[in-house]
Amino acid sequence: MLKLTNVCAGYGGVDVIHDISLEIAPGENMSIIGANGCGKSTLLKVIAGLLPYRGEITLAGKPLHRIKRRDLSAKIAMLSQMSPLYYSYNVYDTVMMGRYVHSTSSLLPPSRADREMVELCLKSVDMLAEQDRDITKLSGGQLQRVFLARTLAQDPQIILLDEPTNHLDLKFQIEILDYLINWARDNNRAIVGVLHDINHAMRLSEYIVAMLAGKITKQGKGTISDELLQTVYDVDVAGYMRNTLAVWDNI
Repeated sequence: MLKLTNVCAGYGGVDVIHDISLEIAPGENMSIIGANGCGKSTLLKVIAGLLPYRGEITLAGKPLHRIKRRDLSAKIAMLSQMSPLYYSYNVYDTVMMGRYVHSTSSLLPPSRADREMVELCLKSVDMLAEQDRDITKLSGGQLQRVFLARTLAQDPQIILLDEPTNHLDLKFQIEILDYLINWARDNNRAIVGVLHDINHAMRLSEYIVAMLAGKITKQGKGTISDELLQTVYDVDVAGYMRNTLAVWDNI
């Protein structure tokens, strides 16, 4: 579905990611881990077509740079961390924006299929009852769930996640990750997720890509180890996790 070969990219003529090569097939998920500044978010922006790059990226065998922006938006959707709001729409209309990439004309009203898709996506994030509320009146967690529903409404082949659970309580973090896992599996789609929480990363996917200083240091299934986490994060992550688990034994 998606293949990167020797991809380099960055900002202001300075590369942030170097010689990135990876591929993902339909129905598979991938978690990208690494410390802040290692290039994880930059890599997602490149895959989303938001940054120029050197090397080769293909989507279903077609070079990414040859795919029109609108067509690419119908195939790849990105859910990022919370960002400031510059507009005021209600919840329903915000999610409906995800359907515009499938419309033949911006002048046509939403079709029945569009409306059914929006309602389904709102139900999936438990926001259907709030569909008439102004998004500027929502809590951070509610707003992020609306943005997830909008992403799902695009009905993409690949969803890119950039720390999407930051503003969600634990219940919705787990529910949304599980929903996305099932969505990819049941629809033969794929998810590429950047997640700081190692537990979430491992829950999303067995296939882990570990990055360090803009390069992939290791990738594949069963790659997580004490040594890898120590190298990537420069801290005893596994030891910290075990000590935390020991605390729970006393509760």
